[in-house]
Amino acid sequence: SKGSSDFCVKNIKQNEFGRREIEIAEQDMSALISLRKRAQSEKPLAGAKIVGCTHITAQTAVLIETLVALGAQCRWTACNIYSTQNEVAAALSETGVAVFAWKGESEDDFWWCIDRCVNTEGWQPNMILDDGGDLTHWVYKKYPNVFKKIRGIVEESVTGVHRLYQLSKAGKLCVPAMNVNDSVTKQKFDNLYCCRESILDGLKRTTDVMFGGKQVVICGYGEVGKGCCAALKALGAIVYVTEIDPICALQACMDGFRVVKLNEVIRQVDIIITCTGNKNVVTRDQLDRMKNGSIVCNMGHSNTEIDVASLRTPELTWERVRSQVDHVIWPDGKRVILLAEGRLLNLSCSTVPTFVLSITATTQMKEYDLFFFNFFLFAAYVASLHLTTFDAHLTELTDDQAKYLGLNKNGPFKPNYYRY
Repeated sequence: SKGSSDFCVKNIKQNEFGRREIEIAEQDMSALISLRKRAQSEKPLAGAKIVGCTHITAQTAVLIETLVALGAQCRWTACNIYSTQNEVAAALSETGVAVFAWKGESEDDFWWCIDRCVNTEGWQPNMILDDGGDLTHWVYKKYPNVFKKIRGIVEESVTGVHRLYQLSKAGKLCVPAMNVNDSVTKQKFDNLYCCRESILDGLKRTTDVMFGGKQVVICGYGEVGKGCCAALKALGAIVYVTEIDPICALQACMDGFRVVKLNEVIRQVDIIITCTGNKNVVTRDQLDRMKNGSIVCNMGHSNTEIDVASLRTPELTWERVRSQVDHVIWPDGKRVILLAEGRLLNLSCSTVPTFVLSITATTQMKEYDLFFFNFFLFAAYVASLHLTTFDAHLTELTDDQAKYLGLNKNGPFKPNYYRY
């Protein structure tokens, strides 16, 4: 590298290829680039030492380089052992960002990379950007003195937010934390629209499956599940939904999906997709009863939804047929197709829409810049930055209309309890 030697990536010589990938992503992330240009001279993040653990893709690289342009020092690692784009990691390392990540890490590699980001001589983080909570918990457990000095945590996944709430309830969360996942500009766009498109991409790239007429079970009808259901229904799949929440279950029914228990349809379905954030949603007993050629995959953040560990037994044979595609073979010859070893399908096996990630990245950016800013005014600002892409023109309230509604003409337009 021409820059720092403080990194560990697959091949630094791929940096020029990675730079082209980042430049392509920038073209569809105009709002984030606009924010970068607007605030670059002011360096609002000067003094911020951010340690990050996210998917390392061209889109997140644009966010990282925006943080750096606004004055932050950054060290980065991957939150998923399969989602890193090696060429992008090389490009970031070439510019001096300390990146410790590569596609196909082992579990030991994963924790080593996190530790290398945190534990370095002469540098101590004061902010955390996390996706899943692994980095936050590593710092909390291994470096408690560092954790106490953290000025803020930004967490973007439901899994990570759940873990933060667990720390908070135990009275152990001694630093401010921001829940990006429940921000309207994350939940209603990234979780819904991103998954609506990327679920099809991930399944096609790995299996070449025909969706028309296939029987599919979507476990969970949150925003991710809603996106997956809409995409598969549009291509002619017969879609079932499992749910624990009666409100989400009723939404699924009203959207035209049959709500079932997984055991009711386990023997007949062709594809199972988990989207819950829970654990053991698909158990070994259920996997034993699936028919030959069935596909099992996960669209939640964590790799706990499918009981993959129960499949690593002597009587079952694993056969790697493609990158991130395993055939698990039973003694009678039955094969179940497992994708990404139960990890997040879209970022492990394909790519995701850049524009939607621009919305999420801008949300994260503003949360660092404006910690605990008015939630809806902040969300509306992020949304407004992206409307120009569509040549959309907002209607403006008259003074009389604003007075009638009791609103400021410039927003926020909804009360804090409103749910989009």
